[in-house]
Amino acid sequence: MDLPFASVPALADRLSGVLDVEGKICRALDALGPLAGPGVAAIDVPGTPWIHRLRAAGADPLVVEPADLLHIPVPDGSLRLIVAAWTSFRGVAAHELAEVDRALAPGGRLLVVHDYGRDDVSSLRDDDAPEYRLWSRREGPFLRVGGFRIRVVHCFWTFASLEDAHDLLVDVSGERGTAVAERLKRPRLSWNVAVYHRWRGGEAPPDAAAEG
Repeated sequence: MDLPFASVPALADRLSGVLDVEGKICRALDALGPLAGPGVAAIDVPGTPWIHRLRAAGADPLVVEPADLLHIPVPDGSLRLIVAAWTSFRGVAAHELAEVDRALAPGGRLLVVHDYGRDDVSSLRDDDAPEYRLWSRREGPFLRVGGFRIRVVHCFWTFASLEDAHDLLVDVSGERGTAVAERLKRPRLSWNVAVYHRWRGGEAPPDAAAEG
């Protein structure tokens, strides 16, 4: 799971135990998918906690490692669902959409998961992360190009105690983590996640229900 805070393996393991313990992200993906059944691919590094969570939610995906030039090793039109989370689709590139449309069957779907911001977690970062600003705007690459829509999932980082929250947040983000931890009244942080979803070719099939 290529989160901006998880570059150190030990820290990634600690984070995986607090992120969305309620399972809201996988439920949202399943509602847009569904996840269970054949013809599913996930673009991520094999063996990550994210892949384990997809499998626990009923998916048995072909795992495709992220690359600068995306290649999904399946015949044309053989997938019904492609899920990408954090590691890929850092914005939208024409060659990525072309490869997705090649691999998806008619009526197939692409689901892209990124942080949305406007939450407690985004205050841990001091950079100008595009996922917090440009990507979710109408003029941003997802909503401007190729027929993406967005669903925002309101999740949490949930800790066993305020003390556990303080220790992990300091390790994650130093002084910023300390400041966030000191504001907490409950041992959890709000974490808003965007699911950018797009039908093959950018247009919903005639029998698809309207979705936001």
